[in-house]
Amino acid sequence: MITPTSWKKSSFSGGGEGNDCVEVADLGTHIAVRDSKVAGAAVTFPADVFARFVVTLKRATSL
Repeated sequence: MITPTSWKKSSFSGGGEGNDCVEVADLGTHIAVRDSKVAGAAVTFPADVFARFVVTLKRATSL
């Protein structure tokens, strides 16, 4: 079960009020992702798939 303390806010939250954020929760075998402004809705991904996504995203943004 995902509790309110399970969610970790992105360290990059945009400008202004800082509420343009993505939050993630580590569920062990899966990672849940949600928009911080829509706390009830989340999508989950297998942890290994999410890890590959993050690595690919980091590579693409460093080009």
